[in-house]
Amino acid sequence: MEPKTNASPAAHPAHGGILQGQRIGYVRVSSFDQNPERQLEQVEVGKLFTDKASGKDTQRPQLEAMLGFVREGDTVVVHSMDRLARNLDDLRRLVQKLTQRGVRIEFLKEGLVFTGEDSPMANLMLSVMGAFAEFERALIRERQREGIALAKQRGAYRGRKKALSDEQAATLRQRATAGEPKAQLAREFNISRETLYQYLRTDD
Repeated sequence: MEPKTNASPAAHPAHGGILQGQRIGYVRVSSFDQNPERQLEQVEVGKLFTDKASGKDTQRPQLEAMLGFVREGDTVVVHSMDRLARNLDDLRRLVQKLTQRGVRIEFLKEGLVFTGEDSPMANLMLSVMGAFAEFERALIRERQREGIALAKQRGAYRGRKKALSDEQAATLRQRATAGEPKAQLAREFNISRETLYQYLRTDD
């Protein structure tokens, strides 16, 4: 089910209307096969911005578009803190940037709302919950690494396929050492210059 969208969203002051805020949804999914609408199910928003990128990705064009769109009196609705920010510092920066402009921000999973007029306790909750979200992501990454390590032990994980066989790599190094042009070798072995230099830097 998609997030509900108002048929007639409130006018922004910059668009010539009166100061009347609207609810703006922001969604981030980490892969293209995820369902972005699920994050804000049953939430009524006037406009929805969706990024399809990992949390560590600094290129989030729809986040920048949302920051440029919102006006004083608006409310930004996000499923959870880790959907908005890459880390705790990023979370604090974004919340401060929005609330200083008179924009409220709601985090549904954490059940928290920030307005810029928050008490020290609310600011502490932002830090604690943001740190918890960061810790949760670190745990997930650690589990992924452990899973890969176990799969390697069982022989079930192959990793990225090598561009060249060991024999081809040895031939490549010999010919490069003999002075053959590297661009020509890269074309002949059908590899990029970067991959060629990786093979020349290692004796594996």
